[in-house]
Amino acid sequence: MAKIKSKDTRPEWIVRRYLFSRGYRYRKNVKGLPGTPDIVMRKYGIVIFIHGCFWHGHTDGHLPHSNVEFWRTKIERNKQRDARNKEELKRMGWRVMTIWECQLKPAVRQQTLLEMEYFINHTYLERFRPGRTVSTYQTEAESASDMAAEAKAEYHAPEKGKGKHPDVGDQK
Repeated sequence: MAKIKSKDTRPEWIVRRYLFSRGYRYRKNVKGLPGTPDIVMRKYGIVIFIHGCFWHGHTDGHLPHSNVEFWRTKIERNKQRDARNKEELKRMGWRVMTIWECQLKPAVRQQTLLEMEYFINHTYLERFRPGRTVSTYQTEAESASDMAAEAKAEYHAPEKGKGKHPDVGDQK
C-alpha cells in the first residue's frame, strides 16, 4: 500500500489539465482546508475532490477476499471521514464537488468534464450575480436569438426513387 499515490494521480491530471486548458486557475492539495481538497478554486468558492472508487466506497464493488472485515471497516471509515470533511467545508462557505474515478473513463470523460465546468460557471453566477440566476440568462439569450434568427425554413426529404428534392427542378 505504500506505493499507492494520494497526490498527482491520473484522474487528477485529467481534471487539472482540462481546467487549465479552459483558463481556470486553481491550487492543488491545500492542506489548510478539511480533507486537503485535490483542487481549490478560491475565485469561484469551489473545492473539488477526485476520489478513487475503491478507496472511497463509491459502489458496492469488489473487496479483497482476504481480510474482508478490515477492508470493509477501512472503506466505511473513509466514507465517514469524507462526509465530515464535506460538511465542514460547506459550513465554511465552500461549494464541494466530488468527481469519481469511474466518471473519468474514456466513454464518459467528456460529459463529466463539461458537467464540472457547468457547475463552476453556475456557482460563479450565483455567487457574484445575486438575483440573476442561470435560467434568467438562458431566457434572455433565447429571446435575443429569436429576434435575430431568420424565418424558419421547411425542409423535405427527397422522394423515394427520384433521388432529389421535390422542389428542385431539372438542372440539365
